[in-house]
Amino acid sequence: MALASSVALVMTMAAGCGGGGGKSSKAKPKGHRGGTFTILATHPPSGGPDPAINYTLQLWQLSIDTHDGLVAFKRAGGTEGTKIVADLAEAVPKPTNGGKTWKFKVRRNIKYSDGTTMKPSDFKRTLERMFKVKGPTAGSFYQVFVGADKCLKTPATCDLSAAIVPDDKNYTLTFHLTGSDPEFLDKLAVPFAFVLPPSTSMKEVAIPPPGTGPYKFVEYSSRKQMKLVRNPFFKEWSKDAQPDGSPDTIVEKFGLTVEAEVTQIENGQADALSGADQVPADRLPELSTKYADQVHVNPLTAVWYMSFNVRVPPFNNLKARQGVNFATDHNALVKIYGGPKLAQPTCQILPPNFPGYEPYCPYTKNPGAKWSAPDLAKAQQLIAASGTKGAPVKVNTDTNEVDKAIGLYFVGLLNKLGYKAELQALSPDIQYSFCQNSKNKVQFCFSSWYQDYPAASDFLNVLLGCASYVPNSDASPNLSEFCDKSTQAKIDQALKTGLTDPTKANKTWAQVDKDVVDKAVWVPIFNPKFVDLLSKRVKGYLFSPQWYFLIDQASVQ
Repeated sequence: MALASSVALVMTMAAGCGGGGGKSSKAKPKGHRGGTFTILATHPPSGGPDPAINYTLQLWQLSIDTHDGLVAFKRAGGTEGTKIVADLAEAVPKPTNGGKTWKFKVRRNIKYSDGTTMKPSDFKRTLERMFKVKGPTAGSFYQVFVGADKCLKTPATCDLSAAIVPDDKNYTLTFHLTGSDPEFLDKLAVPFAFVLPPSTSMKEVAIPPPGTGPYKFVEYSSRKQMKLVRNPFFKEWSKDAQPDGSPDTIVEKFGLTVEAEVTQIENGQADALSGADQVPADRLPELSTKYADQVHVNPLTAVWYMSFNVRVPPFNNLKARQGVNFATDHNALVKIYGGPKLAQPTCQILPPNFPGYEPYCPYTKNPGAKWSAPDLAKAQQLIAASGTKGAPVKVNTDTNEVDKAIGLYFVGLLNKLGYKAELQALSPDIQYSFCQNSKNKVQFCFSSWYQDYPAASDFLNVLLGCASYVPNSDASPNLSEFCDKSTQAKIDQALKTGLTDPTKANKTWAQVDKDVVDKAVWVPIFNPKFVDLLSKRVKGYLFSPQWYFLIDQASVQ
């Protein structure tokens, strides 16, 4: 594989792009209305189509076109794309009662794609439904609702009447929280809180239900494709929150290899890769020379990592986990991904330039702010002291080329360190769920995380907080099954402080980041950049720091 070729691609693109995604990511989209925008993906979104359960960028990039919340992240490039704006609410309110009460005035005359009228009470039912189907963030994002503790204990009888008070006559919606939450608006702006009609089943669905956005799902086949067409009842109420889309139809097709996907886009047979797929490194030289004007490179607030299960041998031993961290060659893993211009090594959970980030790397030849080189001598010393040498280890990844290659790297490393390692590569549509379920006793799992919203808690609380570990569940994003009382106390303190003093809260988040790094719950690998390859007929490329490529705002000509 021509791994070093990523340098040529990025240097070519840098000539025409500014920071933060380039000039094109901040430009207003131009082009005509109509046509079909075709996306290619190797596999369907992991976790299925139910909006209360699915936790993938792949589906979320389409869900923002079909559904809405009370508020939204502004549909814009650059830092504008991190701003909260009113969506189905008429305005963004200020909290009262010390941050524990939020009252929204809801827009009238909004219809779902099935023609029924949206009402404030639909939000209460939608959020109760999320608890009833055991959504993965019920215990991390929405535990702040009054009565959420009972919903978490007995999901089937969840009643949020004390937390969510709708008035369908006056079109208001009032939330009562157990405490102030500085990220409450962010949590209302992600797909878990997007409103669903009363006809939606209280059981897991096989196709996303009707929504209020400019498009609607008409097909969801895990073997073939997802298909969106225009919602005939949609009328634009806010360009900032939910602008009308350009294509008449959006199709995402499944089943090709990423190599074949790239070839089809080059040939004009499709328009873009899914957010779940990355351009293979061996295609980068070709793209940098022949298709440079069709390529966009953007930095991501994301981290790729290997998660230790801290409850299962051999990595229930701190010294064993620390030893693997010292031994890991991050440069080798960056090369597997595509080279140093497409990723940078990291030793921690929070990505650079993110709230709460302070550079920290204890697991390297020269401990300090940055990773420098592996320290095999230190690694071997720690693993010998752990008494775990010789233990069998299954390294779990999916079957995507790069992800599998990362898994194979760790198989080789663990064998070198004295373990008996083998690869367990699963289909991408089940791998993440398999790792989440504690019944499977996954020892060492590959994963990646891309921000839900710009706050440190979205990494540290969602991925490593006690509430995010749900035993025997496919909706348990705390893959490490990590729950530490002292760390959780700092998480709780940061959440409490955030509403009144975000700067002080971010100092606490930095301490949490350091704590979990010291406890070696992961091997953080690198922070990636993303390559968007588009067909020649695509105009109006717009990159959002929240949702990445805004598919509906691009036209096909």
